[in-house]
Amino acid sequence: MKAVCPGSFDPITLGHLSIFERAAACFDELTVLVTANPHKNTGLFTVPERMDLIRRSVAHLPNVTVDTWAGLLVDYTSAHGVGVLVKGLRSSLDFDYELPMAQMNRRLTGVETFFLLTDEKYGYVSSTLCKEVARFGGDISGLMPPHVVSAVREKYQQ
Repeated sequence: MKAVCPGSFDPITLGHLSIFERAAACFDELTVLVTANPHKNTGLFTVPERMDLIRRSVAHLPNVTVDTWAGLLVDYTSAHGVGVLVKGLRSSLDFDYELPMAQMNRRLTGVETFFLLTDEKYGYVSSTLCKEVARFGGDISGLMPPHVVSAVREKYQQ
């Protein structure tokens, strides 16, 4: 069965990677889908940069690929024969945000959404929070893969 784990991943954290690893163990194929408008340069990293950071992070997972999409997520799932979306949940706030989207996606195409609870050691970690800490010179090691930590630091030194 094919599954997709969508998100902006600007950039990938160890919490994201934990979800990818666990989902990869549950599904035959997992696509990490960077959902952003490739024609708009918003965020710290461009879409191609995010995809490269993710590819390097999931290189040890043979059934994981990385792709991007700028349209409706259900259009991607329909076009690629994907039956499952995978979403990581850190808290009830994430669930409250994700539930209506999961219900709408199911109504539109029948695609199911599987919610995976984030490993408790990453429950407070978000890309936004890591970027904020890094922007002011704080230590983000242990929150993102080492090559991502280096890339974030480099971005803020520019």
